Amino acid sequence: MATAAEEQRAVILRGEDNVAVAARPIPKGYVIAVGGREVEVREPIALGHKVALSAIEPGQPVRKYGQIIGFASKPIAAGAWIHVHNVTAELFERDYAYASEQAPPLPTMEPRTFQGFLRPDGRVGTRNYLAVISTVNCSASTSRYIAERFRGDAWRKDYPNVDGVFAVTHKGGCAIPFGGPDHNTLERVLAGFANHPNVAAYVIVGLGCEVSYAQHLVEAQDLVTLGGVRKSGRQVEPVRPRVLNIQEQGGINKTVEAAVAAVYQLLPEANEWVRTEQPASKISLAMECGGSDGNSGVTANPALGVAADLIVAQGGTAILGETPEIYGAEHLLTRRAVSRVVGEKLVARIKWWEDYTRLFGAEINNNPSPGNKAGGLTTIYEKSLGALAKAGSTPLVDVVEYAERVDTPGLVFMDTPGYDPPCTTGLVAGGANVLVFTTGRGSVLGLKPTPCIKVATNTPIFDRMIDDMDLNAGTILEGESVESVGRRLFEMILDSASGTKTKSEQQGVGEEEFAPWHIGPTL
Repeated sequence: MATAAEEQRAVILRGEDNVAVAARPIPKGYVIAVGGREVEVREPIALGHKVALSAIEPGQPVRKYGQIIGFASKPIAAGAWIHVHNVTAELFERDYAYASEQAPPLPTMEPRTFQGFLRPDGRVGTRNYLAVISTVNCSASTSRYIAERFRGDAWRKDYPNVDGVFAVTHKGGCAIPFGGPDHNTLERVLAGFANHPNVAAYVIVGLGCEVSYAQHLVEAQDLVTLGGVRKSGRQVEPVRPRVLNIQEQGGINKTVEAAVAAVYQLLPEANEWVRTEQPASKISLAMECGGSDGNSGVTANPALGVAADLIVAQGGTAILGETPEIYGAEHLLTRRAVSRVVGEKLVARIKWWEDYTRLFGAEINNNPSPGNKAGGLTTIYEKSLGALAKAGSTPLVDVVEYAERVDTPGLVFMDTPGYDPPCTTGLVAGGANVLVFTTGRGSVLGLKPTPCIKVATNTPIFDRMIDDMDLNAGTILEGESVESVGRRLFEMILDSASGTKTKSEQQGVGEEEFAPWHIGPTL
């Protein structure tokens, strides 16, 4: 008699699918029983890869999630391995049916709270950092030298409410058109980090002659710092940030000393912020998947979708990004849009990406990556459908630009690249105070100042990378329900928001991953 584990050798996601997904490696000759069908496997099927449940003729669609993920490029027999060698991603028409579908009722649950830092603008921080913000690559090393002066623990005993001092550095800031897309995007990102609810105060460090010069950033973004009421009840008026330019200060050493002194002046004020009980409606959740595999859309992403629905049910915000990685599945979001206008905003971004990739002689289906394909993802459509599972089931309430501040409760889509660092940089710049990152191949990303919870799609990667993974969604392949894992993830989000350190925070990860999206030419 087969054990439960043996019966769970493969899973079918929708009744109309003609493929099943391996929940664990399947040997040649094994007879799988899924969806009321029994099929003998013709060749070994690796974890996360697909097996045909019926014969598929050339040109016929291959279906997973009840949707088209590609078309057979050659005859495929029942029981055969389905992957890039016999499936192609052809263009096909999608019915956007704007705002045509009614979302299911939100989950009912009691109001929940977490311990956070209430800021003057009403947003709530889940961390309390000081930031050293570099306007240009020329001041990146200097900014890092400043932050490194606070790596030790000597200063912490006097400022226990401050989570740390970190540097925001990057490779851009010059050789770009002033006022052009890259200049505007970079300033929006830097302002998003400076004004982030997880940042109590900051200093800005520039070279002095760059395109993205510091004073313009301050004036254009109307940056202020350290306003609000402290635990003492003392009202602190907002002030203009401290700006230091290396050329004006007289070089690197003098700039470092001046900036370190400025940080020490800010620390007492930053330390006066304390955690207080805050409603879960103040959670702004960023959702990302990277190093994905064939089970990402089966386990971790649907579980994150459950958690996102719970956040939205509490009155909070869930932000989805990765425009090239919803390609081919965007029609499922446009149907859930609250209005035709919102749905059309999403389709406009899809069309922009088609033109953008065509301009450089590329195609969006250059994605999945080699690692994704090794994990069982065959086409961009399959990857997109799995990625979209993170969005749960609530209505799409808005579509925003890259790094644009997100203030609207509910499910929001942000236009970002699919590449993890620039995507998460944009999401965090938009104000996300918690980040959940799902991975099947194993990603170690973190991004200060926002805590990053990493969710493994399968038990082998969770066990192998136990020091980096926060939650194992692979238990879904072993019989636990998606709903159960999603609710456990929701509780982990609240715990992290209250100050529990994630694995990436424990390892100090989160500064090198800051990577603003670079759109245009370098001059």
